[in-house]
Amino acid sequence: MKHPIRIMVPAAALLAGGVLTGCGEVEPLPEVTPHARPSGAPEAAGTEAAAPGAEDAPAATGAALGGPGTACRLPVSFTLAKEWKPVAIEDPENPEFAVLTRQGPATVRCEVDAKPAGHVGYLRVWTAGKGPARAALEGFVKAEKGTSAVSYRETKAGALPATEVTYTVHNEVMDETKEERALAVATPEGAVILHLGGLDTEEHRAMLPAYELARTTLKLG
Repeated sequence: MKHPIRIMVPAAALLAGGVLTGCGEVEPLPEVTPHARPSGAPEAAGTEAAAPGAEDAPAATGAALGGPGTACRLPVSFTLAKEWKPVAIEDPENPEFAVLTRQGPATVRCEVDAKPAGHVGYLRVWTAGKGPARAALEGFVKAEKGTSAVSYRETKAGALPATEVTYTVHNEVMDETKEERALAVATPEGAVILHLGGLDTEEHRAMLPAYELARTTLKLG
């Protein structure tokens, strides 16, 4: 089932912007049951270590994503963390919604909701044109407003060469800065970017084991 485009607007932004329900009240964030959160200091820039907390608390394995018959048909496939729910983005090429579905050279194709697993955030898959993965990733990050502390490294996603980036984003509305992370690989169909955000840095770090599971199991289609 394809997801309506409204899912691209973060719930926190909706609340801060005063978006109302039909009853005239601000729509609340959905309830989640918090799971255990990994601890650990952030990764030092340029190191080859796994994401913070990933080795201490590996994610339980869930369904596969990306191949035929899965929720999102993608140029790559990988394993999801248990209870994470994938949904294909509806009509991502529609120029009317470009502000929501495009970031730099990339178009969002699929998002995996962490709420069923007890977290507030998404793992999103974006695709870009053919060319170096790093160039696509750099364009993706440059298109994000409020970025800082940007650090790139060359790594692996499964057996594939990959470029990974860690950075922070400042949200002026919420007046806070949070960590984000993404990686890019080149495929015969073009570059694929896997991005992990989160409501805040605490949520982001709690979801890193799921990101690491996707990274280490990623393979071509």
